[in-house]
Amino acid sequence: EVQLVESGGGSVQAGESLRLSCLTSGFIFDDYVIGWFRQAPGKEHEGIAVISSSNGKTYYADSVKGRFTISSDGAKKIVYLQMNNLTPGDTAGYFCAAEPVFDLGSDWASRPLDFGFWGQGTQVTVSS
Repeated sequence: EVQLVESGGGSVQAGESLRLSCLTSGFIFDDYVIGWFRQAPGKEHEGIAVISSSNGKTYYADSVKGRFTISSDGAKKIVYLQMNNLTPGDTAGYFCAAEPVFDLGSDWASRPLDFGFWGQGTQVTVSS
C-alpha cells in the first residue's frame, strides 16, 4: 500500500524558513515521480516542485523558483521541500503526491490529478 506522510509544517514569520518532509512507503522509490502541491483556502491545488528520483531531475513552479528546493533521500525514502524566504502568500496546506514515472509535461503544476497517491498534508502559515 502506497503511503505518504508529510511533516514539518508550522507557523513562521515572513522571511523565515521551513523544511517539509514526505516519508514514503509501499512502492519502489526510484519508479515514482514525487511532488509537492499546496492548496490555499478557496483555491485549487498548485504544483510547487517535483522530483524524479531515478534521474534526479527536478521541476519548480515559477512562484517558488530560487526560494524552494526539492530533494530526496533514497535510502530513507523521504522527499524534502526546503522553503526559504517565506511570504504570507506561501500560506497553504502542503501535500506530497506520487505517481509512477510519467511524462510530466510543461503544465504539470496545474495537473494535480495526474498524481494518484496523496498524503494528508501539513499546514504552513506565514505571518507578516
